[in-house]
Amino acid sequence: MNTQNWLLLTYKVPAEPARKRVALWRKLKGMGAVYLQSGVCLLPRTDDHIRRLKIIENEIDGMSGESVLLETVALDRGQEEKVVGRFKADRNEEYVEFLDKCRDFEAEIAKETADSHFTYAELEENDVDFRKLESWLEKIVKLDFYGAPLAAEAATRLKECEALLDTYAQRVFEAHDENHLTPPRPQ
Repeated sequence: MNTQNWLLLTYKVPAEPARKRVALWRKLKGMGAVYLQSGVCLLPRTDDHIRRLKIIENEIDGMSGESVLLETVALDRGQEEKVVGRFKADRNEEYVEFLDKCRDFEAEIAKETADSHFTYAELEENDVDFRKLESWLEKIVKLDFYGAPLAAEAATRLKECEALLDTYAQRVFEAHDENHLTPPRPQ
């Protein structure tokens, strides 16, 4: 068995102010941490995670809290698979939400096309929305340490959204006669 090493952070912070506790939770979730229970989270062991968790440990101390950071391994393959399964499930939840937003994007393009609403303002708005999707997927992929099942579908769906946007852009350009060269006037 190729052993997976994890970093286990346990912490306890004062209940008030709640905003600090929530900010800490967001920071850890933003790193891709899986919570085993309240105040106990796990991340794959990487130099980046060690560095960032040490910084968080210092922040916890600054909140008058307590923390312990350990490196750990599963006792057996079954336990390791449970943990990896939790990481994959967390990422899959994010991919599901991403796929929902892709459907919203596709519906918006379909609506604008059906209404023959081919304006630069609408194209710019849709381009901004697509860039948000693109950035969001990059963030999810960065935290997908173990290859969640919906990763490939999400990547394909983003490409489909991009193709829709390109087609819509072409329609906008055509509506504004941007791709047609004006023939020279006879002299």
